[in-house]
Amino acid sequence: MKRRNLALTTLSAVAISLLSCVANAQPKEKVSLMLNWYLYSEHAPFFLGKEKGFFDAEGIDLDIQEGRGSGPTIQAVAAKSVPFGYADVSTMIKVASKGAPVKAVGVALQKSPMSVMGLSERNIKKPEDIKGKIVAMTPGDSMSQIWPLFLKKTGLKEGDYKVVSGDGQTKLNAVINGQADLLLGYLMDQNIKIQDATKKPVTVIPFADYGINMVVSGIIAHKDMLKEKPDLVKKFMRAATRSFEEATKNPEAAVDAMLKANAKAGQRDSLIVGLKLTTPLYHTPETAKLRPFRVSPKDMNDSFALLLEYGGLEKSAGKADDYYTNEFLP
Repeated sequence: MKRRNLALTTLSAVAISLLSCVANAQPKEKVSLMLNWYLYSEHAPFFLGKEKGFFDAEGIDLDIQEGRGSGPTIQAVAAKSVPFGYADVSTMIKVASKGAPVKAVGVALQKSPMSVMGLSERNIKKPEDIKGKIVAMTPGDSMSQIWPLFLKKTGLKEGDYKVVSGDGQTKLNAVINGQADLLLGYLMDQNIKIQDATKKPVTVIPFADYGINMVVSGIIAHKDMLKEKPDLVKKFMRAATRSFEEATKNPEAAVDAMLKANAKAGQRDSLIVGLKLTTPLYHTPETAKLRPFRVSPKDMNDSFALLLEYGGLEKSAGKADDYYTNEFLP
């Protein structure tokens, strides 16, 4: 009897081992994530998660694609060209309000990096110093849309400064070449690029310091996928959450992982500085004790209200709850 029990136990162990091997041998599902822009520090956590095997552990073979702006990324997700996008949530809300079948399944940057910035040698340290200066901005982007609220909050008027208009690179060139004193940008992006190009310090005036906060980048998906492949969405968000947590602990490793994937992503030291400026944006006081991506209703409602008042969002757009969900988060 003992021999029989031992044999059965051995057979059971072998069966379990074989099942485990079969499970591990299952082909991973190739899943694409389209980013909001060319690679920069904000994107490094995804590469760290891929290198660490967080996505592999969920049965996901992650393909990370560079983007050309949040608009095109949102359109790609809406067209089902890619299953996931990393894009500006405010832009997504405006596009979705006009019928695009997309939704945010996690908000990464919950504190706004929107800022006005320029070379420190221009001696612009506070909003009132902007008077008489030249500001470079991109008409129609999220920062230029919120700019009037910044003016209102700080007591400035449109006639207090001059404007140079252009795309992202034009703005950078204008400040770098001295054609503009300031630009509207992200504190962990254009800030670093100006410093890299000029080797000079930059002064940043964040909008959030004046009570203007909007959620920014998040992960978006097609509404059909939320219904048809909810398990995949949960697996993806579980891996992404672990990736962002690990990048917070070790930004150097995250940047190194991105540079291994694409050596042209930027200068290592600058990217590390950029990521260290980015990780504090993962939470607001409302979500300080929560894991990454879990946005609070208050923060979403506040952002939605700003879009309604300043961002060109139609009043028929509904409510913030229509455009995001936390149900797929770990």
